[in-house]
Parts: sequence; structure tokens; C-alpha cells
Amino acid sequence: MLPLVALVGRPNVGKSTLFNVLTRTRDALVHDEPGVTRDRNYGVARPEGRPAFAVVDTGGIAGEDEGLAGATARQARAAAEEADVVLFVVDGREGPSALDDEILQWLRRTGRPTVLVVNKTDGIDAQQALNEFVRYGLSDRIAVAASHRHGVDALLARVYAHLPEEGAAPVLDEDPTRIRVAFIGRPNVGKSTLVNRLLGEERMIASEVPGTTRDSVSIDMERDGRRYRLIDTAGLRRRSRVDEAVEKFSAFKTLAAIEQCQVAVVLLDGSEGITDQDATVLSYALDAGRALVIAVNKWDGLTEYQRDQAQALLSRKLGFVDWAEAVRISAKHGSGLRELFAAIHRAHASATKEFSTSEVTRAVEIAYETNPPPTVRGHVAKMRFAHPAGSNPPTFVVHGTRLRTLSDTYRRYLENFFRKRFKLVGTPVRFVFKEGANPYEGKKNVLTEKQVAKKRRLIRHAKRK
Repeated sequence: MLPLVALVGRPNVGKSTLFNVLTRTRDALVHDEPGVTRDRNYGVARPEGRPAFAVVDTGGIAGEDEGLAGATARQARAAAEEADVVLFVVDGREGPSALDDEILQWLRRTGRPTVLVVNKTDGIDAQQALNEFVRYGLSDRIAVAASHRHGVDALLARVYAHLPEEGAAPVLDEDPTRIRVAFIGRPNVGKSTLVNRLLGEERMIASEVPGTTRDSVSIDMERDGRRYRLIDTAGLRRRSRVDEAVEKFSAFKTLAAIEQCQVAVVLLDGSEGITDQDATVLSYALDAGRALVIAVNKWDGLTEYQRDQAQALLSRKLGFVDWAEAVRISAKHGSGLRELFAAIHRAHASATKEFSTSEVTRAVEIAYETNPPPTVRGHVAKMRFAHPAGSNPPTFVVHGTRLRTLSDTYRRYLENFFRKRFKLVGTPVRFVFKEGANPYEGKKNVLTEKQVAKKRRLIRHAKRK
């Protein structure tokens, strides 16, 4: 396992920017607004010619113990306590503050090696900025400008001086067999609560305040011998209601998480019913072609009448994804999780199933013989053969003639026929129709002299008649 380095400090001192610089990614959401980062976000730094180590970005500690600020502080403290080295990030432009003093006090109680990182020193006297923090008594002090990568090499040298050879960092691995599952939905439907329940710890900040989660956080997990990568995402709202820049960036990260996952679990709030925004979230997953599982959360708190109403709404409003399994769960109490994972497995198996050309062509032939397409302008479309073209979602290429005349109704018939024949559950099915080129298109039929003479005789004969 890799050793772990934790970035700790008050809000808006540049921890997420430094995280992106060290990991050479854009995984951490960066904005001038304080308090953007809330949950722990892990990554791996791989400097050239040196051993790799894990990095964890934390939310800013605001000196409060209640509400979101208190939950963010607890996440930061947990990261510092499990880290091998702590980078205490401060603002070189503003100088020391009372909040920095408080953070340093509990950092000393952890007993972890601590490096003082004076950030934002670009454009100012770096040595003077360092001198303002001499009273902290930390021998390891380094001035950096994370946004410009100034001082990063010197910082790495200080970090490696304290790093052990081995650690126990919970970093993401490169195992391709992991099932990548993204939990998506509108705000405050219980995504973070569900992830915490699955992990058995308070890994994500869960709150009744909508929009608590702002970044997409990936976590590896093993359950019943199978390996997963869980992706907790920010809630998606209607575009007309998104006016803050941070929320726009969060939405972009959520859409990127949908593209990267294999199975998207769409959470609905059973106590509020199915809204238009829920259908919009579903459309994002459909556009990406991802396998779907619909999880109706907070089912345990509904009366029998409310459950009947919710079931009727599911059938009426989500008829366009009737192929996706719907499970009833309680993220708070853990009920229905076994059924949820069974649905995830079925959807993943269907989305990644492999097909042969012969069985796909045979399926097209049977579908054509059972229900031929209607006649259009005196002609009928003909499907010659087909072959698989990809997975997640399953994609099939059909070759034939006049395929452009196939109606949407007949294309849906083909999708449903393939789902029933190959027992595909929880995944969209895509078809690509390709027509063969007419070899005589654009060529003029040139008659021989004998054919021209015969044509003239026929014309004269027709005129005499």
C-alpha cells in the first residue's frame, strides 16, 4: 500500500489546487468561493523518478462543530489521523490567523509529521511570508505558489524526507474487473447516506441540506467477494435553477461520472414521488448509454397508501425505461440493499454481454420473419445480416436495403425482441442500420448498335399499331 499525505487547513487557502498539482489531475473542484470542498478526495501523486504516494484533499476547517462546517472538520481530522504526513496549508498573503493557531494545536495532538506549506506567495516576498509563521515552531516550512507550480519540487523533497516506504492509504486501484457504479439523482434524495451505509462508515457528509455534496468522489469497496467502485455525485437540478458557478462545475463533474461508470443507480425520493427532474436525470444516463437501476429511497417511511401511489407513479411516469429494474430501499436503515446489488449485477452482466455474429444474424432473421416491416412506397425494407459492434450498451449493426424506411415503432420492436431473446435487463440496446450501396447508381446504361436498332423497330411498330 502507498503512504498517505493529507492536505489540511482553513477554507480557501489552496488545498484543492495543490492536490491537482501533486496528482496532475483535475479531480478536485477548484473555485474562489470558500468551502467548495467538503468530502475527502483521494488521489495518487507519481513524481518522475520517485516512488508514488497517496494524497487526500480535505475541506476547509472553519472552527465550527455543528452543521456542515462541523461535518467537514470531522472529515479533515479523520484524514489527518490516518495520514503518514500532514501538509498544513496556510495563506501567505493573509498571514497567520487565530483559526490557523487552532488547527495547529490539534495537529500537534495527532503526532503526525507536519510540513507548513505557505501558499499564494506569487507576487510577494516569499521569505517575508515564511517569517510571519516562524512563531509556529515548525522546522519544515516551505513557500509555494500552487497555481503556478512554484516551489512544488522543494515541497516534494520535504515530503519524501518524512514518508515511510509502506502505508495503508485507501487509494483507487487499476483493477478493470471492478464494477463502476455511480449514484445519481436530484439533490437530497439520499445518495451520500446510501454510500455511507454501503461502506459502513461516515465516508461522505450526509445532511438534510440540499446540495451538500459538491464533488464526485470515487471509493473502492469489496462486498461478498465482488469488487466495486462507488461514485457519489452532486445532485442535478433543472438548468434554469442553476445560477452559481460552483453548482455548474458540480453538474459537469456529475455528468463526467455518468460517462465513466458502467451502471448508474438513479435514486428517487419515495416520500416526494417522481418529479420531472427525476426524468431529466434519467435522460442523462440514457444519453450516455449506461445500464440503469432505479432505487426508490425512504420506502420504509411510507404508508401502504403512499406505496401504492408511488408504484402507480413509477408505472406511469417511467414507462420509457420499463426495462430498468426498480428496487425499494432505505439508505438510512439498510433495507433492500441485497436486492439493489442483485439488480446492479444483472444490469452489468447484460450491458457487458458478448455476442457472436451468427446468433445476432439469426435473431434479426427471426424478428423479420415474425413481424416484417410495413411496405413503404411499394417497397419493403430488407435486413440481410447483422453483427455486434460494442458493449455497454450492447450495440448491433444491421445491414440491408431500404433500412431508412424503418419506422421508430419497428425499431423499438427490434429492441424489445433482442431484450427478450437474449434476456437483457437494465441496459439500453442500440442499433446502427447500414444500407448497401447500389452498384449501378450514377451509371448510364449505354446501348449497343444492335440494341439501338431493335429499339427503333419497336418504336415504329408501336406507331403503326
